[in-house]
Amino acid sequence: MKILVCITHVPDTTSKISFTENNTKFDISGVQFIIGPYDDYALARAVELKETHSASVTVLNVGGAETEPTIRKALAIGADEAIRINAEPTDSFFVAKQIADVAKDGGYDLILMGRESIDFNGGQVHGMVGELLDLPSVSPVMQLDIEGNTAKISREIEGGKESLEIGLPFVAGCQEPIAEWKIPNMRGIMSARTKPLNVIEPSDNEKKTALESFELPAEKNAVKMVDPDNVSELVDLLKNEAKVI
Repeated sequence: MKILVCITHVPDTTSKISFTENNTKFDISGVQFIIGPYDDYALARAVELKETHSASVTVLNVGGAETEPTIRKALAIGADEAIRINAEPTDSFFVAKQIADVAKDGGYDLILMGRESIDFNGGQVHGMVGELLDLPSVSPVMQLDIEGNTAKISREIEGGKESLEIGLPFVAGCQEPIAEWKIPNMRGIMSARTKPLNVIEPSDNEKKTALESFELPAEKNAVKMVDPDNVSELVDLLKNEAKVI
């Protein structure tokens, strides 16, 4: 079994976000980057399937050289090899097209990724990859088991869960609790240094969208303290100022 896991290189959620050049570029100064949390779940499940099904796991990232420490972490967690497509991932379709162009000749039985990245939160790439490869795409997948050439999956739907069976190959956008996050151990970290990381150029440079500017959320208003015995003031504030009742 061959598994392709697509990972993103995203700012840690604890990082302070700011922009430069008249709010047209993200300021990476002092920002710590990590594997996208949902991608981490996909990778963890791929490594589990590797152990139980003698699978090989390839991780793929669309990004510049600055993403290689993140890719090496994925190798330390248990992936066998990595591919970096040397391009800036600013457009969902562009990223999906690059993934599909690599995957179409790779003979992968599973293509796993997070249900969305935590920087743009588009949740579109897995569906686009499936369409470009003419494969089924399912998201958000919360459980994934393989029996022969069939996958048994559970995904979240509005109001509950849905259980499905689907033939290989297919594309899955993953989320918790599909697997528990894995932390690289020393052996994994050492072995990751020698695992192959292949850098390839993008198949094309066409991007369907362009970013004009970024804008931070408005600052929250100061908190107002209301005496617990003054119910009328609280009601007045909720009605006339907050306008929530």
